[in-house]
Order: sequence, then structure tokens, then C-alpha cells
Amino acid sequence: MGTVDDYLATLADDDRAAIARVYRIATDAVPDAEQGRGYGMPALRLKGKALLSVMRAKTHLGIYPFSADAVAAVRPRLDGFDLSTGTIRFTLENPLPDDVVRDLVLFRRDQILG
Repeated sequence: MGTVDDYLATLADDDRAAIARVYRIATDAVPDAEQGRGYGMPALRLKGKALLSVMRAKTHLGIYPFSADAVAAVRPRLDGFDLSTGTIRFTLENPLPDDVVRDLVLFRRDQILG
């Protein structure tokens, strides 16, 4: 897998729309983010560091902000979502709220920018 656009082109329509929505929110919040790779995944990058990846897994869609602290920052607003230290899992039927995605990305941006 290469860039975000390359990855999106491989997905079924519903998955592509859901994942593209998250990337769109992220790039609206952090317009300087660029497509690239992070830890082998298609990702948005900022200042050479991985900002966010969103990928399809077998049973869910996952958001990877490359930061346990970023997940912890929005954890109180994610009742009903499956979380781990560095991942937020969601489904097509239960997408993440726009404001949570935006705040997650802005938190990670602030970490990267120091």
C-alpha cells in the first residue's frame, strides 16, 4: 500500500466513503498534512512524522493516531467504541463523530509540533 489515495482506490465503496470522510476531516483540521506512510500504513504525515492512519480490518475500521496520549485525550467521548492503547475501532453503522476526529487530529498535531 502506498499513499492514502492509493489505499482508498482499493476499497469497496462504503468503506472508501467512511475512511475518506475521516481523512477529509483530518486534512481540514491540519491542512499542512501530506500523504505518506506511517509504520507501513498509508497515513497523513506532518513535519516528517505520522499524524493519522485509517484502515479497514476484517471486522471494523480503525483509526491509528500513532499516539496513546491522543487516544486517551478523546477516550471520555468514545462510549460505545472499541479502544486500545493506540487504536480506535468503529464501524460503518457507528462512525466516529466529526468533532472527536478533529480533536484527535489536533491533539496529535500539537504533539508533533511540540
